[in-house]
Amino acid sequence: MLVIILIITVLYLFLIGSLIYGFDKVQPFKLEDITPKTKFSVVIPFRNEAENLPILIESISTLNYPKSMFEIIFVDDESTDDSAEKINKNSFDIKSIDISVIKNKRTSKSPKKDAITSAINSAKYDWIVTTDADCLLPKYWLDVFDGYIQKNSPNLLVAPISFGTVSSFFERFQLLDILSLQGASIGGFGIKKPFLCNGANLAYRKDFFKDINGFEGNAHIASGDDIFLLEKAVKHDINKVKYIKSEQVIVQTNPESNFKSLKSQRVRWAAKTSSYKNLFGKFTGLVVLLMNALLVCLPVLYLLQIVNLKTVIYIVFIKFLIDFLLVFKTARYFGQEHYLSSYLFSSLLYPFFSVYIAFISMFKGYKWKGRTHTK
Repeated sequence: MLVIILIITVLYLFLIGSLIYGFDKVQPFKLEDITPKTKFSVVIPFRNEAENLPILIESISTLNYPKSMFEIIFVDDESTDDSAEKINKNSFDIKSIDISVIKNKRTSKSPKKDAITSAINSAKYDWIVTTDADCLLPKYWLDVFDGYIQKNSPNLLVAPISFGTVSSFFERFQLLDILSLQGASIGGFGIKKPFLCNGANLAYRKDFFKDINGFEGNAHIASGDDIFLLEKAVKHDINKVKYIKSEQVIVQTNPESNFKSLKSQRVRWAAKTSSYKNLFGKFTGLVVLLMNALLVCLPVLYLLQIVNLKTVIYIVFIKFLIDFLLVFKTARYFGQEHYLSSYLFSSLLYPFFSVYIAFISMFKGYKWKGRTHTK
């Protein structure tokens, strides 16, 4: 048993240490004053987002990019509230922006993938940018994408997300988790093994999307419009897949408001992991799960006298320290170091939360946006 514990701990230390090293290898991107050249079709699927859409539209109205060089395509995914009515050009300063609202054309078991595909089929421009209806877009969002595209000619671009202001411990717990995922995402790119991204801030060439047959091969999986596309892009040409490490391109989203919705979100994320084709992504998920499971089991192993107290302390300290280094680097990059005061308690709770989510995701489906998805 001690040998197994040692192997798990060493693997975890090596994995997170590699991601920390990779985080620094991704160079920050600085926006320069250049003439915009790229035209964008911004795709925003929505379902029952009447509360969030006005905030999103307000941020769209403040985008710095030339209005003639981008369009906004909202895709109504069978909303049952007045979401569509909220997208009203007369209510915001967006009269000069090319905005359209289309209906989702369902062809698969994944509503969001269908929505994105529907929008791409009607998109006017060569570059597709996706975000979510509950997001807040930064002023120079499209300027950064354009600047990076002009310099690097990529196929797919991954960009950062975070939460805005959070108040309660429940929200700070989610923020620290998101920061760890963002840190791992950046670190993966730094060691040339990209395995994480988020569809709330993603961009890719329309012809590239069609060349790899879009979501074909994973359309039967309800979620994963982002990760599975990243996997295809990496397999197609890893050198054309890039991460934009820029504070000016960070999209803000919202934490879940209660434990029930957080659980549904995380089960939805976990449900697709068994379908990953990226070996490094699978390895990372397995090692992280084993390490969290080990921490959950340590008190029992100590009571059974399988491990001594010194071993328990060493393992907890090692995980606490290596995780903190990654989260600290990410929090500093996002300018959110002041939330690290919640790290200690969060780090004690997280292994139990993580193992619980992994366990229930193996046996049950989840409910999301008013729809039930089965295993």
